[in-house]
Amino acid sequence: MVRGRWALAAAALVAAGVPAFAAPVAADRTTPATDRTVATLSRRLFPLLDAIGADPAAVARLRAQPGVAAMLATRAARRAACAQDLPCIAQALIWSAEEASALSAAVPMDAPHADDGAAAQVRREVEGINVVLRDYALGHVPRYLQIDGPGTIDPMEAKARLQAAEWLSRAPRAGSAQALDGSVEFALALLDVSDRTDATAFEPLTGGMNAAAAKRARTTDWARWRYTAMIVTGVGPETPDAALSPFGLYHLRLAANRFAQGDIPFIIVTGGRAHPRATRFVEAEQMRAALIERYGVPADAILIEPYARHTTTNLRNAARLLASIGAPLDRDTLIVCNPGQSDTIASPGFVQRNVTELGYAPGQVGRRLTPTQLEFRPSPMSTRVDPRDPLDP
Repeated sequence: MVRGRWALAAAALVAAGVPAFAAPVAADRTTPATDRTVATLSRRLFPLLDAIGADPAAVARLRAQPGVAAMLATRAARRAACAQDLPCIAQALIWSAEEASALSAAVPMDAPHADDGAAAQVRREVEGINVVLRDYALGHVPRYLQIDGPGTIDPMEAKARLQAAEWLSRAPRAGSAQALDGSVEFALALLDVSDRTDATAFEPLTGGMNAAAAKRARTTDWARWRYTAMIVTGVGPETPDAALSPFGLYHLRLAANRFAQGDIPFIIVTGGRAHPRATRFVEAEQMRAALIERYGVPADAILIEPYARHTTTNLRNAARLLASIGAPLDRDTLIVCNPGQSDTIASPGFVQRNVTELGYAPGQVGRRLTPTQLEFRPSPMSTRVDPRDPLDP
């Protein structure tokens, strides 16, 4: 339906003698509107660049750093030289290694940053911008082809999305990093027009379905419990319109039985909107509903982690969620899952996979108590934001 509207609009413009993708009239830059969705996405994906870009004084100080003004001017000129050539514009906004190094070296040490410093966070955010530009504008194959990227779309729709993203990137938005560099807003717009703002869907994560459990956590005496939480990993369905996979149903039975022993205060169900591509179901939501309806688990004992699309991020995001509710990260949790997945998590290969995909281990896997139960000590490093996975940073 959208594709048809774009085609009709383009035909009408051509008939009127106007290029189908002519530049829009410049907006009034004195009164930019707030776009809540894109503002949330910007904070989630690019927290450091977002904070700098939203502060005109911070932008001015950064531009005054040696080499930064010239580097940003070169980037702006490279984009301008493309005129209305959309793929050229997207390519021009890609950050080179030298440009990323110049920016990261100029960011002040007291800027908001991750555990490994502001410069490292800037490099990750710039690499994240490059990932979005390549996957959503330049047609590169994403890391996980089956669930990432824009999917297979009609060429006319692809061109329409790219043009809309370019227009959006130049239309003023309150609090944006447009004054710093146009690539940040262009990347955000590409995700927006591709309906891949997945990373904003449940913010703030301690609200909504997690509000009751988060409130209870504030008065929890953690020393009373053997484990701070039970982490129930996801196994996304591959059948369209399936809310839960067969393995997911098994995980829930395991979780309900283990929770009934009474020595764990919270169940974290983790799994996003991943399988199959563009499914309307969020696995963690479905798991929570089943625990309540089928097994009578109290709602204030369940926390959903609705973003993870892989076993690595199941554990990383569970660690983040524990940190957000104030649970001590120097205490063990319990992972509950099927024997095959449990065996994988306990293997040396999984350790290496974490290092390759995340850059660190999201925690320490401990004893395997049974074929379906593993102890796990979460790591504070899991709070590090990584926009190189723009659907789950």
